[in-house]
Amino acid sequence: MKTAFIELMQAGGVLKFGEFKTKSGRLSPYFFNAGEYKTGAQLSMLSAYYAALIYETVGESFDAVFGPAYKGIPLAVNAAAKLYEKYGIDKPFLFNRKEIKDHGEGGNIVGYQLKDGDRIIVTEDVISAGTAVREFMPVLLSNAKVAVKDMFVSLDRSEFGSDMETIAREEIKKSFGITVHSIINVKDIYDYLKGKDAISAVKMKEYMDKYCII
Repeated sequence: MKTAFIELMQAGGVLKFGEFKTKSGRLSPYFFNAGEYKTGAQLSMLSAYYAALIYETVGESFDAVFGPAYKGIPLAVNAAAKLYEKYGIDKPFLFNRKEIKDHGEGGNIVGYQLKDGDRIIVTEDVISAGTAVREFMPVLLSNAKVAVKDMFVSLDRSEFGSDMETIAREEIKKSFGITVHSIINVKDIYDYLKGKDAISAVKMKEYMDKYCII
């Protein structure tokens, strides 16, 4: 399953190898960009992986799926659709605007309107240093006293967080009580490369030794 998912990302240009600067400012030998998904077939396959992970992890024990702007939006929408299609789980979705709308319905949330006590799950593309979580949590909590316990991502880069001591997913767990669940992590990519691209595998190992905890 992990091999098939990695090959889906490569075929779509979502996963590339070379030298890239990440959002956290690190020079990485690989780059993941969910914005490269462009077709209905790609989104259908991608959402099947998310729906399966959500179903296996939390089942129906949540009230809505939140997708942070911008790349989390199609993930939330399509995951919600696939959860219903494959598992009969019909849950609402929501996403945020980068800027608050001052006309019409107003506000910074589109879709399901949050209520105190709601259990929200989050769909994101990747976790690197945990920056995105610090951006979207205040948005959610400014709308209602919700509980966010689980976040689902395509890739956990398994990197140190902002303190350069704690891995990002553990820092997020400690700071916000959110458990990060990933379809694959950086070691899965490294294991995949070992039998296909020795040079890229060596660079991946060097990067992992410097910035990652597996």
